[in-house]
Amino acid sequence: MQFENNAVSIQNLTKTFGDHTVLKELNFDIPKGKITTILGFSGAGKSTLLKHILGLTKPTSGSIHVLGNDLSKLDEVELRGFRQNFGMLFQYAALFDSLSALENVAFPLREFSKLSKEEITERSAQLLESVGIQKISHKNLPSELSGGMRKRVGLARALALSPDIILYDEPTTGLDPITTKMVNDLIVETHEKNSNREMTSIIISHDVKATLKISDFVAFLDRGNIIEYLPAKEFANSTNELVEQFINL
Repeated sequence: MQFENNAVSIQNLTKTFGDHTVLKELNFDIPKGKITTILGFSGAGKSTLLKHILGLTKPTSGSIHVLGNDLSKLDEVELRGFRQNFGMLFQYAALFDSLSALENVAFPLREFSKLSKEEITERSAQLLESVGIQKISHKNLPSELSGGMRKRVGLARALALSPDIILYDEPTTGLDPITTKMVNDLIVETHEKNSNREMTSIIISHDVKATLKISDFVAFLDRGNIIEYLPAKEFANSTNELVEQFINL
């Protein structure tokens, strides 16, 4: 297996909780520098797969390599450092309520970088402006921002440490159609801006329409197995009965 060509490489991954098997001998590679979306019904195992990629959960059996590293061989201290390679945009942005937009973006820089206070402020402001948050809103608390603006701030924070992989967990859940389009456009724009360093984007989603527009590759997870994995244009024409049903819902 040539791990250098893949951001994530999973071999025979099985995860069980008691008598319940969530992932079943999963084999799945996610290429570097591309947008890959994982679709599936609720309970298919998408969140569990995401936790394995982040090293938050260990497999019952099988292995997972991320950026060439076998996660099972990293201890907790090494994993904590390794997670700095990730950016994460949570479902509802998950901003700190008591911190301003600028302070939210600055948080990982204060925790993990050696930048001075002035450099952190400058970097945070640049990140906010890069995702369309104007200076007038930098001091606003999350409660003073719209849902779309909170997503933008969350994305700026996810990008703070220049991650090799950015993970999106149901990024458009609960948003109106106009804001949904804005978030999807922002995902593509962010990916293109970071294409020179082969940043990989992984999206967990149930939004088929958006997925087919913005993704390079699409995987469909059902009951712990990848039952279809194709370039987005080919996925749209899948003849798999369950995938066809999902697409036409």
